[in-house]
Amino acid sequence: MAEEKKSSFTAREALFYHETIRPGKIEIIASKPMTTQRDLSLAYSPGVAVPVEEIARDPALAARYTARANLVAVISNGTAILGLGNLGALAAKPVMEGKACLFKRFADVDAFDLEVDTKNIDEFVNCVR
Repeated sequence: MAEEKKSSFTAREALFYHETIRPGKIEIIASKPMTTQRDLSLAYSPGVAVPVEEIARDPALAARYTARANLVAVISNGTAILGLGNLGALAAKPVMEGKACLFKRFADVDAFDLEVDTKNIDEFVNCVR
């Protein structure tokens, strides 16, 4: 375990914070209504075909019809976790979720965390590319 740092909370409180109600710190919430069959048909099939075809015709429209313009990825392989060192991709997940929360809270930017389980630089870059 990491060297104990002075803080205003206990280790138990930190673990409880991360595990209760729903484990982790992030979730996906639809930005459009999803209450009726019509809503679902517009969100998915067959309604989704219309923006798909528009984007295929003009890729710049992806920013208009998808979350792409306000979405980033927070990516790590866990080799340098906030002063804890190389603990691996999975152990980095709480930090990456936390960074995603900061993007949302302070910039209203949606972020997905992605942990890549490799220490090979070429594999990491290829995955991210």
